[in-house]
Amino acid sequence: MTTIPLQPHAVEDAAAVLRGVAHHTPVLTSATLDDRVGGKVFAKAECFQRVGAFKFRGAYHAISRLTPSQRARGVAAYSSGNHAQAVALAAALLDTTATILMPTDAPKLKLAATRGYGATVVTYDRYRQERTTLGDALARDRGLTLIPPFDHWDVMAGQGTVAWELFADVGALDTLVVCVGGGGLISGCATVARAQDHAVRVVGVEPAAGDDVARSLAAGRIVEIPTPRTIADGQQTTAPGEKTFAVMRERVDEMVLVDDSQIVAAMRFAFERLKVVLEPSGASGLAALLSGAVDLADQRVGVVLSGGNVGADRFAALLADHPAADRSRT
Repeated sequence: MTTIPLQPHAVEDAAAVLRGVAHHTPVLTSATLDDRVGGKVFAKAECFQRVGAFKFRGAYHAISRLTPSQRARGVAAYSSGNHAQAVALAAALLDTTATILMPTDAPKLKLAATRGYGATVVTYDRYRQERTTLGDALARDRGLTLIPPFDHWDVMAGQGTVAWELFADVGALDTLVVCVGGGGLISGCATVARAQDHAVRVVGVEPAAGDDVARSLAAGRIVEIPTPRTIADGQQTTAPGEKTFAVMRERVDEMVLVDDSQIVAAMRFAFERLKVVLEPSGASGLAALLSGAVDLADQRVGVVLSGGNVGADRFAALLADHPAADRSRT
């Protein structure tokens, strides 16, 4: 079997590149959450990362490793929003330009932020057009270097710094729970988890309507599904990447699914108990904890709150009809 290029030293190198550029995000705790889970939970709050999501880590690291001539020509990316913003900001910080392919129904907040960071935005219909093909053509036709949202070794190494910081801050964990779209975040985090002295179970979380990774791992091959209809726009992937799939097959122990109502319940809990705003994709890992999808009794548990890019109106609309959370102690 070919050795996977993504190794712990690559994440350590990425951490050095990101030091002083990316935020070292806080770890949140809650007695109420511990009671609900039956263990001790450490929530890595990437909603406080630059651009409001973990994606900045991978985008900046990948662009930082380009040659001067590549940066002079500019970069391209495709994304529903968080990777778009991350590439746009990273490009600006690294003195290059960015052209981003985004779906027409991308959240307005994310679209506006991407443009606000200085990127040129090209739109497409995610339900009728295939973004990978369009993105490859866009980069090729304009002479740009493509920075994919997840299937890229430097992107994955950058995302792995989330877990690198978490283990440094809280020490040994029994289980690490990470949301999964294309698999870039969990690939990087699982690589770090496997390097720990204490065995760590790595659990990925997908929306029930978008279970392409769970299906792929079960089948032992990449399985493509139609674009999922879920509120978790950051997890509306149709298939894992070849690189991320290889890493996940080797280093991810389990996949669980949560439905949209469970995601909204987690968003409400985070707002009321942790005092943070999470977008749907950012709350899916927490949803797995709160719904009991993962047995975590008497364990030390890490969970990634991967992003908080949701507008006030959208946030309020999603929570409006959902039952209030219990009001136990925090």
